[in-house]
Amino acid sequence: MRVTAVFLLLLSLCETSLASNKECVVLLHGLARVSNSMVELERKLARSGFLAVNITYPSRRDEIEFLAQEAIGRGLSACDEQQVSKVHFVTHSLGGILVRQYLESETLPLLGRVVMLGPPNQGTALVDKMRRVPGWALLGPAADVLGTGPDSIFSKLGPVQFELGVIAGDVNVNPLAALFLKGKNDSVVTVESTRVVGMDEHLVLPVMHTIMMRNNHLIDQTIHYLKTGNFIPQ
Repeated sequence: MRVTAVFLLLLSLCETSLASNKECVVLLHGLARVSNSMVELERKLARSGFLAVNITYPSRRDEIEFLAQEAIGRGLSACDEQQVSKVHFVTHSLGGILVRQYLESETLPLLGRVVMLGPPNQGTALVDKMRRVPGWALLGPAADVLGTGPDSIFSKLGPVQFELGVIAGDVNVNPLAALFLKGKNDSVVTVESTRVVGMDEHLVLPVMHTIMMRNNHLIDQTIHYLKTGNFIPQ
């Protein structure tokens, strides 16, 4: 009986140690999307040994400040329940702005690395033009501040203070983007607009905005950055 008890205690300690060494990745989708859009990333992160927490949040309903606290708060709670050693973020589009907003005022002791996919880090001129179109309001208050003017969210956000890798796309299949966006773009955001002061790595891939997060090479690059702090050399 004593041998069995000791064995069970050792097994429990080993399981606790393994859990504490687990690294968590919070996934945040973009505007007007749901967690299903990030499911390929979720699966491949799990196969690479990460605990993947794929969050759905009401991107069209609330302002960015509220969305950041609510969505990231739920992601962090899910990571905390597993007693992880690090918390990373992988975001698409608006999701990256939520992380920037959250980390403007919050400190995360377990914060690891962040990968942003197609983030409008300097806003997008498409919003400047499209917000005059009837029906634009259906995209909600978060969309309304993703432009390039003085009323945008980016006038309030400073340089990033965390390890950040940004992946931009340069495949344009959007006629409106050809009219309103200057320079290479992913059909929604220009390559230049994805940049932000303080980032560590920037990579441009032949992908388009709405489906970039399903691209296998992009996913491989994302996982490599989370593990090493660098993208795979091209």
